Amino acid sequence: MVYYHDGMRELQDRYEGRTVADRLKANRMRKAFNEVDREFIESSEFFFLSTASEESVDCSFKGGAPGFIKVTGENTLAWPDYDGNRMYRSLGNITKNSRVGLLFISFDGKLYNNAGRLRISGHAEIDESPEAIEGLPGAKRLIRVTAEYIFSNCPRYIPNMAKNEPSIHVPDEGYSPPDPAWKSMSFVKDVFEAEKTEKDGAED
Repeated sequence: MVYYHDGMRELQDRYEGRTVADRLKANRMRKAFNEVDREFIESSEFFFLSTASEESVDCSFKGGAPGFIKVTGENTLAWPDYDGNRMYRSLGNITKNSRVGLLFISFDGKLYNNAGRLRISGHAEIDESPEAIEGLPGAKRLIRVTAEYIFSNCPRYIPNMAKNEPSIHVPDEGYSPPDPAWKSMSFVKDVFEAEKTEKDGAED
């Protein structure tokens, strides 16, 4: 994985951007997380994940309580994968192509390293072992990323949005989140009702 490929370089040269791009790389790009990166990441309640394979490209929202994603090493981080819509678009792409991009955005006006965005490019792996999700309420599996490039981005164009309240669907110890409304839609309702009946029968 290269930081600037030929297509990027072509446009940098066409629009007089190479000098600035090189200085940004030299001064804002890094290959290890610093303490401010850690604060930004581990205080976040969400981030955006991009994945791609030869057949598919996807960008998804990943959310949880602050601290649900953690920096686990010099250039590694991990987060639990919770119950979702069962399309497995992101994870399916990762099984075909481990390259991922993560985007963190500060919508409350707080800056980190004089930046309001943090971009991370690297490789992901999926850990489905029971040990990986031990102590993580609601986790189905754990996603680990090894970062190759970490880049702080300016806050320009980011709106300052007032925070209201966290999602009621975020799992926690001793708390069972309600089912999302889409699970009651006519085209999938029978699937979840059958699963509930089977589960209740197994617990009797």
